[in-house]
Amino acid sequence: MERKVGSGMATVEAVADGTFVLRVDGSLQSQVDLADPTHLSFEYMRRIADVIDAVAPRRQPIAVTHIGGAALSLPRYVVATRPRSRQIVLEPDEDLTDFVREALPLPKRSGIKVRPVTGRAGINDLYDDSLDLIILDAFEHEAVPANLVTAEFFAHCARVLRPTGVLIANLIDGTAGLPFIRRTAATVRDAVGDGVLLAERRIFRGKGFGNVIVVASPQPVPDLTTAGRRAQPPYDVMPVAELAGKAAPLTDAEGFVTPQAPPAIFRS
Repeated sequence: MERKVGSGMATVEAVADGTFVLRVDGSLQSQVDLADPTHLSFEYMRRIADVIDAVAPRRQPIAVTHIGGAALSLPRYVVATRPRSRQIVLEPDEDLTDFVREALPLPKRSGIKVRPVTGRAGINDLYDDSLDLIILDAFEHEAVPANLVTAEFFAHCARVLRPTGVLIANLIDGTAGLPFIRRTAATVRDAVGDGVLLAERRIFRGKGFGNVIVVASPQPVPDLTTAGRRAQPPYDVMPVAELAGKAAPLTDAEGFVTPQAPPAIFRS
């Protein structure tokens, strides 16, 4: 199936393992297994699932806001593992959401509510101390929007998280020294709390471009070392403070540009 949506030409196609792939203008957005939503094809999504499983017991409903929707892979995972959870998805492309609902239907009574707003606008409308999890997984032109990684944005995340709540952010970088991740880590630490970073060792060593998951909370985050060793491929766990060092937090006034992924990463 294909359809013109606000962000380009969206397509959904079946692949060999029984999953379905969503692309927009050829850029890979999501991969969904309708028969088994706990089957997550993307490595970074499996790492986010590790965090969800570490912070919230299975079958226990949680309150989650997802910033970025695409094919709703992670909201489907939460539905499958924690039924009756309250989930809000902030996805500005309403046409894309409609297309996904038609091509890849959500389970009945999923409890997933998609709001057609940007992450920045949507976070402003959420109640204080109302969320167990915020999952940031939003891209625009194959880069994380700059206004979703600033001190001002993360201050709103801190406001809506419960005292035991957790922020999970999917970021990308590959430049020597990981300057974007370093400064974002400093920003998150100042606004939300301490935590850890999850990535393959080669990424931490500056030997490739890829995903880095930031996990932060006002409370100590669970130990993810064992999960990282068991994962395929394995990932390392680094304290946020270690990478952040004395880096300056990012702000709205700075006008910075976030790293854009090489085309091969999103178009394989």
